[in-house]
Amino acid sequence: MSGCSAAIRIPDTLDLGNTPLRRPLRESCAKDLFAAAVLPHYVRGMADTTYDAIVIGGGPGGSTAATFLARAGRRVLVLEKERFPRFHVGESLLPYNRAIFEEMGVLPVLESAGLIKKTGAQFHIGNGSKSLYLVFRNGRFTREPEAFQVERSTFDHLLLKYSQQCGAEVREGWTVARCSSDEVGATVEARSDAGERRTFRAAFLIDASGRGNLTGNQERIREIHPNLKKLAVFGHFADVRLDDGEKGGDTIIVRLENKWFWIIPLSAEKTSVGCVMDQEEFARSKDSPSEIFARIWQASPPLRERMENARLLGSMHVTSDFSYRNRTYVNKRLLRVGDAAGFMDPIFSAGVYLACYSAKMAARIVDEAVRTSSDGAAALRGYNRKISRAMRTYWEMVEGFYTPQFMEVFMAPRHKMSLPAAVTAVLAGELEGGWKIRWRMRVFFWIIKLQRRFPLLPRISFAPTHERGVIEVGEPALDSPVR
Repeated sequence: MSGCSAAIRIPDTLDLGNTPLRRPLRESCAKDLFAAAVLPHYVRGMADTTYDAIVIGGGPGGSTAATFLARAGRRVLVLEKERFPRFHVGESLLPYNRAIFEEMGVLPVLESAGLIKKTGAQFHIGNGSKSLYLVFRNGRFTREPEAFQVERSTFDHLLLKYSQQCGAEVREGWTVARCSSDEVGATVEARSDAGERRTFRAAFLIDASGRGNLTGNQERIREIHPNLKKLAVFGHFADVRLDDGEKGGDTIIVRLENKWFWIIPLSAEKTSVGCVMDQEEFARSKDSPSEIFARIWQASPPLRERMENARLLGSMHVTSDFSYRNRTYVNKRLLRVGDAAGFMDPIFSAGVYLACYSAKMAARIVDEAVRTSSDGAAALRGYNRKISRAMRTYWEMVEGFYTPQFMEVFMAPRHKMSLPAAVTAVLAGELEGGWKIRWRMRVFFWIIKLQRRFPLLPRISFAPTHERGVIEVGEPALDSPVR
């Protein structure tokens, strides 16, 4: 059992037609029988407080899970503590989000919203010495060619409203105080921002509480990465210089010696710009966040080129960026999705994709378990393994990004064995590419290990320089020679 209390109290006698079931039977040997065969009929009789699933959190993960369940005909309740639209950072999506949006039925809505299309990503060394362009559509293993750049306040609100239109019950302004789950169901105690208190019950619980990590913190299973204690200083700007044409929708990453900047176009008038840095460095400075932010970008030629005429819209924001993951992503009748499973440094923009990917999987498991009157235990174990593998994939990329050896290999791709193609596919969101992707990624990381001891490729320097080199990957085909 997780949490502090049993999810559903079993009465002394249940009348199931001609077959009464008494408490001594449960006490002797039949709890599993009750959970599998009796509970679905019993809880559906409590129609006003019981659901097939309760989803904690209405962000992309929660909305995705709710939409899939509602479209499958399941009774699902979403409890979201805030009222949408609300500000949120994390505006760049991965191409493989599109397939999930299409399956949800929401892709036409997104395409009609006028969102900026992202067909690639740019990586620049902060002194201007090297640049790398990744073009998703030319990757031989990449099945999805483009993504969206989104303003999260609008995007998240759209997804939440869509889940409601599909039949999910959505309650905004409801904060979950306590929750528990066991072999027979889940209980959630919540209060509204108007002061109303309610207890809700369901066959399953999906934790999509984001970095609030509600059930993980409740069970004390969160593990913080010891070397990735970062924070982000960011804001929305006008008049940031972007590239012409298709590349104007790219996510731009500028890697400095011990920190990095993102530039993400949100609209013709608005661009998200942020800096991820060590918390200790930020704490040592006596300057304001705006002064710290400006001082850093002014020292980088690529950033100066793009930010010299930029105007801040609104105010600067600071958010802690602890990378963590929970020791397990499931419990009895409980599945954690998105940041409630684990959060990692946003360098590769995988957060929303992992939220939607895990939520889709969680919804399928819950739907099947409810359909078959099962506790879903075997499927939950499979979910735990699959999410663990997905988290490890991006976790390894993030850990590598902060080492010079990773950047030396990453910024100087060699097209033998199609290694850059595999890396591009993973950065697009390819998590089910099978062995053809996995072995190439292992070779990629073996080369990085060798680079640490032997300079197979030129060393990267972050010191000021007047030299500049540009590498384009995937033009006209990913296997073409590097220019």
